[in-house]
Amino acid sequence: MTTPSSAATVVDSMTMRRAMGRFATGVAVITTSAGGVPHGMTVNSLTSVSLEPPLLLVCLTTGARTTDAVTATGRFAVNILSVRQEHLALRFAKRGADHFAGLDIVYGRHQVPIIPDAFAHLQCTIERHFVAGDHIVVIGEVHEIWERDGQPLGYLGGTFSNVTIRGHEPIQWFF
Repeated sequence: MTTPSSAATVVDSMTMRRAMGRFATGVAVITTSAGGVPHGMTVNSLTSVSLEPPLLLVCLTTGARTTDAVTATGRFAVNILSVRQEHLALRFAKRGADHFAGLDIVYGRHQVPIIPDAFAHLQCTIERHFVAGDHIVVIGEVHEIWERDGQPLGYLGGTFSNVTIRGHEPIQWFF
């Protein structure tokens, strides 16, 4: 059995980023609309919280326009990107850009913009939110889900990746 080295690494922001980069995630774009203006940002800090009621958690950058719009309006969509949508992940990751320029925008429940041809999208209202370090943690109640076939876009070690299904039946986590 191996044990961690006795020479532990100091926890600074780059060490934390590198260590957490070892955890594979998907990629999503959070969208909302405030005052008739659409807003969006790329995220990979997203997880399911509860099935009953259906809740999810997303972490948004403090001070970002999209974060401010989400918390002000109380509504948002999670657009889970497919492997073919890496360009959209990059587009919505750029700060200060008009992310929706040239996109065919479709609006869903609560007049929230939806990314065209997303792998899946979940339309939510805020159940609660709070500050945690340099992010706002948002718990969203899911009101509507849309899914399509395809492969999800992955993210690992600071780069996009593919997610490969191993070909066996889904694993039931409740034993």
